[in-house]
Amino acid sequence: MSYDHKHKTISTDRLILRLFQKSDAETVAKLCNNYNIYKNTLYLPYPYSVEDALSWIERHYNNFISDRAYEFAITDKGNGKLLGAIALSNNLPFQHGELAYWIGEEFWGNGYATEAAQAIIQFAFAEKGYHKVFARYFDSNPASGKVLQKIGMKEEGILIDHVKKENQFVDLVYYGIINRLDE
Repeated sequence: MSYDHKHKTISTDRLILRLFQKSDAETVAKLCNNYNIYKNTLYLPYPYSVEDALSWIERHYNNFISDRAYEFAITDKGNGKLLGAIALSNNLPFQHGELAYWIGEEFWGNGYATEAAQAIIQFAFAEKGYHKVFARYFDSNPASGKVLQKIGMKEEGILIDHVKKENQFVDLVYYGIINRLDE
């Protein structure tokens, strides 16, 4: 992982994580207007419109420069294709943040979420000085749990019937990782 401060990009072997641009809105809407993504995310609306994408993208830059959250487009390093999104919240008083991501369904199964998430963990610890990063997922989405395990996170607990999704209460599984440089 290498972070370019000037351009606010993170590079990995296959990916460039960059800030979203308004020109990404149509692709974001196309990828997010997908029931299989909606059912595995806490906050994405469904159906998902270009207006939803524009509203979401417009908040990112201010969040980034004010150190509230770092939201990146996950793009293919070779062809620039937008594959998904990854974000890291920043809770300064506690020196921790939450990792969240989604990948367009047509790109599932290629390791993009794992590669991007590993880069975000390194960014959180090496660039931002976090003590801890945590993530959560619906227990009905074990693939997300596998991503978190692959990047070294450990299960910390399950919140039973914690959120309501589609008129059903569902469990949230929490994972975390500590910055070993702090020890």
